[in-house]
Amino acid sequence: AALSQLAKHRRGDLAWQVMCTMTHQRVETNIFHYNSAISALGLCREWQFALSLLSLMSTEDVAPDKITYNAAISACEKGDQWQLALDLLSLMPCAGVYPNE
Repeated sequence: AALSQLAKHRRGDLAWQVMCTMTHQRVETNIFHYNSAISALGLCREWQFALSLLSLMSTEDVAPDKITYNAAISACEKGDQWQLALDLLSLMPCAGVYPNE
């Protein structure tokens, strides 16, 4: 709930800190934590951190879903990183996630 509130208030910096702290303290994280944090980072145009969290998910055994990819693609779009956004879109089927038509 706290991470989704940080996303609403465009506090990507705090969302990043919360996720780093949770990971460092070995607090169990799930898809909802990642989706909220990636959304918050995207709203703040922090696409690099959003992609870092997307990458971290695999090491934490948390599988990204459509919401995750949508948030990461949106973060890239807001940061004028359209090529990265297209790359993410093309990677989705490899992860077993299929974009809507």
